[in-house]
Amino acid sequence: MSQQDNDDLVPTQTENYKVSEKKAVAELQELDANDESLNKWKASLGLGQAEVRFPDDPRTVIVQALVLESGDHVIRMDVSDANAIEELSKRTVVIKEGADYTFKIEFVVQREVVSGLKFLQRLKRSLVTVERTEDMCGSFGPKYETQEIRFPAAVAPSGMMARGTYNIKSRFVDDDGVIHLEWNWKMDIRKEW
Repeated sequence: MSQQDNDDLVPTQTENYKVSEKKAVAELQELDANDESLNKWKASLGLGQAEVRFPDDPRTVIVQALVLESGDHVIRMDVSDANAIEELSKRTVVIKEGADYTFKIEFVVQREVVSGLKFLQRLKRSLVTVERTEDMCGSFGPKYETQEIRFPAAVAPSGMMARGTYNIKSRFVDDDGVIHLEWNWKMDIRKEW
């Protein structure tokens, strides 16, 4: 992987922002116990839930799927484990030029709070980077249930020059610089589905 490839997927840093010290869930629960607004925030993170959904999986964030939705077309890309990611890298996702679409990520957070989760994505055509996106997802506490993030709607490029195959690299990273998942996949923009 070239240095340029790495630079494309490094989250931007906000000037003077300092990542807070990582604390255990039990510590967070006891922190400022009399502060009503802080208690509401802690409840929204699900800090009271101790059940771990995948006890044999040591990961904190388990990304299960990237879902592309466009009208009646729903394309679910399984990224739950190395085998699924390898299968995804072998196929090409097709989208119609000019189609409105949204992305959704489904994931599970277990054991600890993850702060400043970001989704980064780079689209290349041949060797040229066509687009780089960075979406702030937020902070998430451990929950047994699958959580999801839906990104704003976008429009697929259109026209003869836009049609073709794009190589995409996606990354899910947090404020501590932990890369929870990184994967490669392909998208083909065509005249028709």
